[in-house]
Amino acid sequence: MKFKFLFSLFLGSALAMSAHGYKDGIEYYKADQYENAKTILNRTLNDASTDKSEAYYYLGEIALRQGDKTAASDYFQKGLAVNPENGFNYVGLGAAALLDGQEKVAEDYFKQARNHGKKNADLMIAIARAYYNADPVKYAEDVNKSIERAQKIDKKAASIFVFQGDMKAAENNVGEAAALYENAILYEANNPEAYVKYANAYFSVNPEYAINKLQELLNVQPNSALAQRELAEKYYQNDQWAKAAQVYGDYMGNPNHLTEDAVRYSVLLYYGKFYDKSLKLAEELLVDDPKNFQLQRIVFLNKAALKDYTGAEKQAEVFFSLNDPKNEYTSNDYSSLGEVLHELGKDSLAIIQYEKAAEVNPGKVDVLKQLSSAYYSMKQYEKAAQAYQKVIDSGNFKTNDEYVLAGRYMTYGSVETDSLKRLDALNNAVKYIDIVLAKVDKDYRIPQRKARILMIRNDNKPCQESTDAYNVVLSLLDADADSKAAHAQDYTEAYNQIAGFYILSGDVATAKEYYLKTLELNPDNEALRQYVEKLKVDETKE
Repeated sequence: MKFKFLFSLFLGSALAMSAHGYKDGIEYYKADQYENAKTILNRTLNDASTDKSEAYYYLGEIALRQGDKTAASDYFQKGLAVNPENGFNYVGLGAAALLDGQEKVAEDYFKQARNHGKKNADLMIAIARAYYNADPVKYAEDVNKSIERAQKIDKKAASIFVFQGDMKAAENNVGEAAALYENAILYEANNPEAYVKYANAYFSVNPEYAINKLQELLNVQPNSALAQRELAEKYYQNDQWAKAAQVYGDYMGNPNHLTEDAVRYSVLLYYGKFYDKSLKLAEELLVDDPKNFQLQRIVFLNKAALKDYTGAEKQAEVFFSLNDPKNEYTSNDYSSLGEVLHELGKDSLAIIQYEKAAEVNPGKVDVLKQLSSAYYSMKQYEKAAQAYQKVIDSGNFKTNDEYVLAGRYMTYGSVETDSLKRLDALNNAVKYIDIVLAKVDKDYRIPQRKARILMIRNDNKPCQESTDAYNVVLSLLDADADSKAAHAQDYTEAYNQIAGFYILSGDVATAKEYYLKTLELNPDNEALRQYVEKLKVDETKE
């Protein structure tokens, strides 16, 4: 794959950064990322700075972890051919023998290993791991003996604490595991394995603490590909998109970055809201990988985010035509297309996409709200109310959602011709606005909405209940001395509807009082003035 984009996006940082070479592969291995380790080790195997004997040992260990004992033994033999003094390759051969049930052969290899590393605590821990990986219960005594040998050589060796931490982690004892990893860091401040394993152990308990620990590692080893990648991943997992994209950008400038992570970087740039950079990177990557599902998705999402709705619609045709069974379209894919179509004025088509989104993830309230809005814009008011009702039914809602639902039912009830459905919708509207009123009693808009609902339910005529609600509106508005000028329209609505109630009730004098209040706000309303004067004449006749 071509990576010309590195020079434009990363400002040549790859040239300025010194590589860790094959050591990055070892770090990935120790962090239990075997495929990443294998990639780096194979990539750097023939570099002049690579210790091939050591590289072969770790390639062999990876093969063992992946169940290929034949390949593993071949790597260990190659390692010994390069350097017969490297005791670790004897450990590898012993580990392979143990997995084949050849205990005596394994013991002979471990003995040879010890002969080549009598003062190497890390080698003793490698032997302990070999026994532990083969069977931690059966070989518990051999594991402990190897740990004791390591402690006699160097009781402060970081590898001892890391291995003991791994054993505690395997028992789901996070606290003790983290404490042991902390000890490893205390005695070897630049031990990437301990930092990463500590962060992994603690992340589910305290994400920020785990992130801080990886930042410490990056401060110690600023050029470590593992440190950069792990910190970026933790930011990503903690929904800190912008920080994840920034650190991932540094990582992508590292000569030992993994090429497949370029796609991940384009995703992180999108979630970090660096839409232009994400789009540019994704389009460049697509040149060499045109059927990449994730890249086609990111191009579509970026164009939508950049409000290039025409371009997004065109890209969606490509993205949604990738019908490989392994490709899984998400609720966000469909809802994003729905939003694009809505912006283009194609609401009937947008509804189809929102419906698909809701089908994929029926509990996602944002999608249900979008679907409700789409129905509403198409004047499908019953469906708009039904969709928003699902928001409330999900349990994941706020008070404002109940207020909106009351409005949805009010609109539906105002146009429904079936009397039973109409009454049911308006009763639901009252139900939800009362729920809101019980929670929020200082906002005039809530009793105002209740008054409107009650009037609609009363065949669009004011009634005692609507009048009571409008009086609450007035009391709330009157609480603010400056409210008259700012809310003249709201006052006018309340005055007129209360006056209308009194007209229907035959109380013309009280009605006139409210109409006069309206005229104080709207002195130029000549039609109303004439109506009020006529009321005075009628009153005299009575």
